[in-house]
Amino acid sequence: MQLDVGLPVEGDHLATIREVARAAEALGFAGLWTSETKHDAFLPLVLAAEHTQRLALGTAVAIAFGRSPMVTAQIAWDLQRFSNGRLLLGLGTQVKAHIERRFSMPWDAPVARLRDYIQALRAIWHSFQNDAPLEYRGPYYQHTLLTPFFNPGPIEHPQIPIYIAGVNTGLARLAGELCQGFHVHPFHSPQYVREVVLPAIQAGAAAQGRAAAAVTLAASVFVITGRTAEQRHAQREAIRRQIAFYASTPSYRVVLEVHGWAEAGERLSRLAATKRWGEMPALITDEMLAAYAVEGEPDAIGALVRQRYQGLIERVAFYLPFTPGVDDAFWRGVIDALRD
Repeated sequence: MQLDVGLPVEGDHLATIREVARAAEALGFAGLWTSETKHDAFLPLVLAAEHTQRLALGTAVAIAFGRSPMVTAQIAWDLQRFSNGRLLLGLGTQVKAHIERRFSMPWDAPVARLRDYIQALRAIWHSFQNDAPLEYRGPYYQHTLLTPFFNPGPIEHPQIPIYIAGVNTGLARLAGELCQGFHVHPFHSPQYVREVVLPAIQAGAAAQGRAAAAVTLAASVFVITGRTAEQRHAQREAIRRQIAFYASTPSYRVVLEVHGWAEAGERLSRLAATKRWGEMPALITDEMLAAYAVEGEPDAIGALVRQRYQGLIERVAFYLPFTPGVDDAFWRGVIDALRD
């Protein structure tokens, strides 16, 4: 099992990415993931690639439907070349309101559109690598022009792994069909992964004659730890609030349903609709917290995470901030426990 780190989205992230990436690599983290919320997901990876040699560099996730496949293909190709083959291209669909109203882009049939998007990417990369004519005609994307002036040419590592993110079975099945990885949402439990995610990945892989093991599962994990009772309490309540927020999303209801907690999700959705945010955490019981988060002493948390996810998820990242020079001994201990 590998421990990755997520780049914080607050503050001047571009000014700090060099230090974060170098420190993460020195401590033994396996990879660094960027997200696309307040900032672009790709730009920090250029700096991270420049200042590291081993660290895997991924997007978790870049919003596919906010960009043409050609735009994403070019960015990924350049990053793969510059990082000497360390890119993990993580793509997400986002939701209808954001695609249409924030990005001003079309939205329909997200699973089918993302399948077409991935196939378009690979057709473009094939043309880049082999100086071949570009003739991709899919249901949503058509790419039929690539003159030599616009072709960046071949690279040493042309097989770029594609990870996609999702909660429900449609995208998990698509990962089994076409992808090298699947990002499990932070709001998850091992039971949900076993009963919902894995069967869908296996079905998608079987339909294409692939082995489900070809798909790497990665997840950000809710962790509750601290040296004092006060620290543990503060983290516990922060995670309770975050789970309440995620659980209020109707499309995430399946994560509650596998435990028989669908009614709590319905109540949370009603509270969110009326902006009664302060009342929502009280609906997340300690039993629910234990299902969705790992709690333990700092010296034991690595072993507890490994015990929970061994054989289930291959790449984990803690839902905790990483600051270079702060708690380095803690992070080394976690990395060693997962590696062992």
